[in-house]
Amino acid sequence: MSADTETFRDPLLSVFQSTVTEVASRIDGSTTFRSRRPQLSAGSHLPQIAAQIARREIGLLESPPSPGVRRLSKTQTASLCAELAWRYVKAAAVGDGSALALVEAEYIGSTCDAAWLSTLKEYHRYFGVSGDKAAIPYIRAADVGPQVITIPSNATLGLVADWGTGAGPAQEVLIDIAKHDPTILLHLGDIYYSGTSEECHANFLEPIERLYRKGQQKPVYVIPGNHDMYCGGLGFYELIRQLNPEPIAQRGSFFCLRSEDEAWQILGIDTGLHDNSPYAVSDALTWIEEDELAWHCNRIREFNGKTILLSHHQPFSAFAHIGPTSSQGKRTAANPHLIKAFQTMAAHGKISAWFWGHEHTLSIYQPFMGIQRGRCIGHGAIPVSKNDDVYKIVDGLDHAPALIEGTKMGSGIGVWNHGYTLLSLEGATCRAEYFEIGLQGRKKIFTDVLA
Repeated sequence: MSADTETFRDPLLSVFQSTVTEVASRIDGSTTFRSRRPQLSAGSHLPQIAAQIARREIGLLESPPSPGVRRLSKTQTASLCAELAWRYVKAAAVGDGSALALVEAEYIGSTCDAAWLSTLKEYHRYFGVSGDKAAIPYIRAADVGPQVITIPSNATLGLVADWGTGAGPAQEVLIDIAKHDPTILLHLGDIYYSGTSEECHANFLEPIERLYRKGQQKPVYVIPGNHDMYCGGLGFYELIRQLNPEPIAQRGSFFCLRSEDEAWQILGIDTGLHDNSPYAVSDALTWIEEDELAWHCNRIREFNGKTILLSHHQPFSAFAHIGPTSSQGKRTAANPHLIKAFQTMAAHGKISAWFWGHEHTLSIYQPFMGIQRGRCIGHGAIPVSKNDDVYKIVDGLDHAPALIEGTKMGSGIGVWNHGYTLLSLEGATCRAEYFEIGLQGRKKIFTDVLA
């Protein structure tokens, strides 16, 4: 994945980007390509063409004039092949067999590399015959069982979210996390573009092994985001089987880590399961499965210490649209499903903080709706233009949650900075440090004492 990774909140566009990136990889790895004299690789320009098409589809670019079928340049040919791929993905999503057959015929009659059609047919497996995705292999709470993974009483935990790009910024963040030598690494979801098996390996597992573990067996745990589910969750569930050996293996998309001294536990929650629809928009009101919620309540009920929650999606936000606008023109800052889940869990024990991602920013909130420490740490790797005011409060909010003064992330040349969080268990307290990586290197933005 290129250093200037551009992602989109539309599931179909993410699947399309995954497809084009995989095609580029196959073309570049083919014997035919390697036998040619040095030239621009498919991997260096096809993802950019896919991003241009995606920008057009969401209204950020005007449609360019279509090139004629004769005497196409190499760039025009690549654009034509990518346009056909986008038509194929849309047809697959709605189960339009006639449209699929037409696109296949156009590929066969074109000069597009054979990798285009073969890859698209493989990606078609993510959609059923009616256009619905194949069932996500979600693991029920009964199958996970009352698993509690014990961690050291003085453990340090590196937290990062929206990090799985494999690009330069993601690698820089991981290298800096590794300098702290944390006991455990936790990823709060989103491996781009759509969580395919290939992306989970190339954009997550490979850099983890090379830059973080470096031959050591360091525990790594993950929870799913929306991008992880866009291809049916197949890559995500393969990944969790590979990350850690028994008895510390993660059995499902949610987990419980508990310190040996019984002072702290960390609950990883699956909010990605219900934000996977090919027709969804960014306002999807996701929720937690009832049996999973009961599982988390049981872990809190049986525990006398303090609990930290992790999820991909935000229970509330001042800067992102959550849910529909009311008939009075007002919009709530909270996801009512997740707030209700929080209240249910909080009735069984002390919840000290909730960390999440999804928004590609750092937002350290003052107490809101009963959540004492709400922390968005989604600035892990996705480039966000400085032209985008990530701290602009959504218009029409009935009540906007406020940030702690002086905790906004900084920016570099044209983009906002990336970063991560480090949790240090210290007996009855837990120290949370929030870092960003800028032009001058690492900077600590804020230190929080959880109690």
